[in-house]
Amino acid sequence: MLHTLMNSPTYSDLDTLLLLISVEDDVLLLQDGVLASLKDSLIINKILRINKSIIIWVLEEDLIARGIIKQISNKVRLVNYNGFVELTEKHHQQIVW
Repeated sequence: MLHTLMNSPTYSDLDTLLLLISVEDDVLLLQDGVLASLKDSLIINKILRINKSIIIWVLEEDLIARGIIKQISNKVRLVNYNGFVELTEKHHQQIVW
């Protein structure tokens, strides 16, 4: 499953996300959800505590638009719009947070 976090972490139901996420899943941060990718993010640490093999992707264009691309954690991977499409093709199910 692809979990897309589109809202600021402050306005997202992260406790439920943490309950539903599994090893096969990917997490994609986009729009205001990219704020969760900042260095020392508690959210990223909580997700990776569940399983370190979960990949957290962050949309590069949204980081650039918010001027925070140099402030992101080294625990996330950058993805562009083509990569976003590939993630949606990989996962037949998606939950938007």
